[in-house]
Amino acid sequence: MKVSAKIFLFMVAVLGLGFAASSHAQIMLPNISMGLKTVQKPAEVVGVLQVIVLLTILTLAPAILIMMTSFTRIIVILSFLRQALGTTTMPPNQLLVGLSLFLTFAVMGPTLREVNDTAVQPYLAGKITQEVGLANAEKPIRAFMLKHTRPRDIELFMKISGAPTGTKVTKETIPFMSLVPAFMISELKTAFQMGFVIYLPFLILDMVVASVLMAMGMMMLPPVIISLPFKLMLFVLVDGWQLVVASIVKSFH
Repeated sequence: MKVSAKIFLFMVAVLGLGFAASSHAQIMLPNISMGLKTVQKPAEVVGVLQVIVLLTILTLAPAILIMMTSFTRIIVILSFLRQALGTTTMPPNQLLVGLSLFLTFAVMGPTLREVNDTAVQPYLAGKITQEVGLANAEKPIRAFMLKHTRPRDIELFMKISGAPTGTKVTKETIPFMSLVPAFMISELKTAFQMGFVIYLPFLILDMVVASVLMAMGMMMLPPVIISLPFKLMLFVLVDGWQLVVASIVKSFH
């Protein structure tokens, strides 16, 4: 009791000294002021508009990441893997999203480097205009999406968008409003196909365990409880994470 009382008094003294020191210290806080002023140069207005456009793009960055990159396929496959293992909360969602993000950066590395070399760096250096930079950034992203999009899906969304049937459409003239959703459903189909293949061995193991329990007369015992340790052991023995990640990355080549 005496020791705990001394510790308590020491903590109170330290806190008191901290508050006393903070009351006399000068704390520097950032100050942001906003206002309106008249401008004489049109370039100043353009700069403000560019900042507004940049902030708008940053708010849409998660949607752009999901719709126009490999993130959709990766996160769906990893979600199927978690369900096949029977661990509904392990790995947690934050971990799956983080792994999917890093795999997306790895898969999109060549595309992102091309965008940086042909659009971002020349624009920051003042060598090209904003319109040219956006056009240069669009080309590698469009090429990536076209590589992994089925022609049937593109035709479907071209019809939905009301494109003229008699006009000849090339890869360069496909509008983004049709290409992006076509790319997404193509990615979903591929992800569901790979998820089905991942599900099969775990489904067979569940059926075997259920048959053994039924033969033993243990019908009231859920087979999932017995099969879960065996599925985890099987997944670890075959180095499942390495196989799944390698298969996902190879599916984009």
